[in-house]
Amino acid sequence: MATDAGVPPSPLPRFPDGFLWGVSTSAHQIEGAADEREPSVWDAFAAGPGRIRDGSTAAVACDHVHRHREDVALLAGLGVDAYRFSVSWPRVLAPGGLDFYDRLVDDLCAAGVRPVPTLFHWDLPARLDWRERDTAARFAAYVTTVAERLGDRVHKWITLNEPAEHTLLGHALGVHAPGERLLFDALPVAHHQLLAHGLAVRALRAAGARDIGIANSHGPTWAASRAETDMAAADSYDILLNRLFADPLLLRRYPSGLGELMPGDVAADLEIIAEPLDWYGINYYAPARVGAPQDAETEIGGVRVPAGLPFTLREIEGYPVTDFGWPVVPEGLTELLTGFRDRYGDRLPPVVVTENGCAYEGLDDQDRIAYLDGHLRALHRALTAGVDVRGYFVWSLLDNWEWAEGYTRRFGLVHVDYATQRRTPKASYEWFKEALRAQR
Repeated sequence: MATDAGVPPSPLPRFPDGFLWGVSTSAHQIEGAADEREPSVWDAFAAGPGRIRDGSTAAVACDHVHRHREDVALLAGLGVDAYRFSVSWPRVLAPGGLDFYDRLVDDLCAAGVRPVPTLFHWDLPARLDWRERDTAARFAAYVTTVAERLGDRVHKWITLNEPAEHTLLGHALGVHAPGERLLFDALPVAHHQLLAHGLAVRALRAAGARDIGIANSHGPTWAASRAETDMAAADSYDILLNRLFADPLLLRRYPSGLGELMPGDVAADLEIIAEPLDWYGINYYAPARVGAPQDAETEIGGVRVPAGLPFTLREIEGYPVTDFGWPVVPEGLTELLTGFRDRYGDRLPPVVVTENGCAYEGLDDQDRIAYLDGHLRALHRALTAGVDVRGYFVWSLLDNWEWAEGYTRRFGLVHVDYATQRRTPKASYEWFKEALRAQR
């Protein structure tokens, strides 16, 4: 999906006035300064042999804690309206940990960039466990602390990022922190994160917040064929990766059969989980092609999926792929957004695309330009079809520590030399800057 070097794509279609343009990062992936916070589950996980592709850790990462003013200047130069970052719960637990976010928020406001913090982006304090219900209550207390400190300047909040991936990869398959291989016994982790979200919404409302969302990852599920077994497998996958994390929030119920597997008084918890949202965040990367279960382990997009599940992930052929091996399917974003509108109707609040991006090497990253151009056009088609989309955030501002992939995958609009911490805007940074200028 590359564009010819030196030949820019045609101008993007016009987005509505007031549409929110931004970029995203997360604390553990860029902040560094690990000795200035409490340990997280990712510190323990990365210390294990063979768990991180290049054997690295995020102890330094992009050293954002000490270089955030340089990064705020990059945001201002890019011309975005908003910066979605995450607050590190382990950093807030350390003495003076909130001081960094005070400085960051002040500098963002001074630069005319709206701060949009995510309150949990996978870096759980090492002393806590999502299998324990009490973790949800502890999360709400932490959220109150952050909101009381930053709420006079922060007006748009995100509770959780991608509880589906954190549950699946970290607790069911064990390829992310904390490294548990619980398979379907990981369902309480999903429930406790959703409960934490609902409690966080209540805590934020009590602190005066009026603009609250969540960032859930979603994608279309494509059956490998029209065979009944493949269709049933695709439905099972769609329930676990999409509806399990959307239905409780938007419909106040779990998909059929799953509520009975959750711990505690599920009906009472759902009243909390379904606290009204001001908007619904969607992270989109690619569809999933799903077929009937097979007797062998499979590997898709770098993730090993064991045998014995009620579905098997299959390759999506006929599309270019990113350096991560993910297929580039812009039309999947249109399908996803219109499908959500059709499924949830007036239960779906306005939507913000809270992540969309790709991994490619190189400073002259024409493939990334083509990717973003294609997905923004697909997003505009969803708007034209009547989906109420209010914003779009690119993942990511900076190259960063990409979880189990270490430093081997680069998602940034800005290149980071990890040896020197030098930041260099890529061609995609300049393209996005000009695209935003044309929208003003």
